[in-house]
Amino acid sequence: MSLKNQFTDFITELQNSICSGLEELEPETKFRSDFWERDGGGGGHTRVVSDGKVWEKGGVNISEVHGELPELIRQRFNVAQGWFHAAGISLVIHPRNPFVPTVHANYRYFELYDEKNGEPVDAWFGGGADLTPYYLFDEDARHFHQTHKNACDKISEQLYPKYKQDCDSYFFNAHRGEARGIGGIFYDYHRTDKNFSLNDWFDLAQSCGNAFLDAYLPIAKNRMDTIYQDAHRYWQEIRRGRYVEFNLIHDRGTLFGLKTNGRVESILMSLPPRVRWDYDYNPEDGSQEAKLLDVLKNPKNWLE
Repeated sequence: MSLKNQFTDFITELQNSICSGLEELEPETKFRSDFWERDGGGGGHTRVVSDGKVWEKGGVNISEVHGELPELIRQRFNVAQGWFHAAGISLVIHPRNPFVPTVHANYRYFELYDEKNGEPVDAWFGGGADLTPYYLFDEDARHFHQTHKNACDKISEQLYPKYKQDCDSYFFNAHRGEARGIGGIFYDYHRTDKNFSLNDWFDLAQSCGNAFLDAYLPIAKNRMDTIYQDAHRYWQEIRRGRYVEFNLIHDRGTLFGLKTNGRVESILMSLPPRVRWDYDYNPEDGSQEAKLLDVLKNPKNWLE
């Protein structure tokens, strides 16, 4: 079986397992399925949840698209023509309780061809996962990072430190001078090189993707029944505004999808349902809200 077919089978199974795991904590609603087709080739399966007791809004989406390279991709790769195949899983979960963090993960595989129905002339993997808390618990951050370090270490102990640093650099609202969350792992354009093959990178995607539930569900389960007040929700909505800013200003996937006529509903699934922007809002010095901001402005190594 080709690598692209193996990867598609993997993300299909991963979507099912993640949705089932998330539904185990949600007593009031289930994921809704939405199959779609792409003009030009391929399609996807979007699964969304909303208005639940635990999950206020979320989506776990897979796609497998192919065809002639859009103009924007041809410009990026400096080719006159070409064809592609791209598959991936992308998820964002926004919990209702402000003491449960928002979480994001994405794993993807891309093949490039000179000729239609030809052999790949280039191929690479990318992916990662990151956590965006509204109230910071050090033990939650350590658990999320340790679980992903363990997943990376199955391939090489050299990977996690670099991916952690790249995640901190990427998920950063430069216009605010602060990170979107407390990070995780992030990598992109992983091709065959002298140290790793494409199969190694596929193993990495499987290891990290399969670690998602172990990394996130214990945190959510431990925090989802915490009693909260309106002030906690207010802060959650302030911080969600920063999440929106990152996704619409800086996120490569969002911008790429919108510029290449991607499926808008699936692309904007990542946005939270309730947000606010208050002019010059600053938390009280010494508060839990201020503690979070201190870490977002100075990302730390959670596993030291």
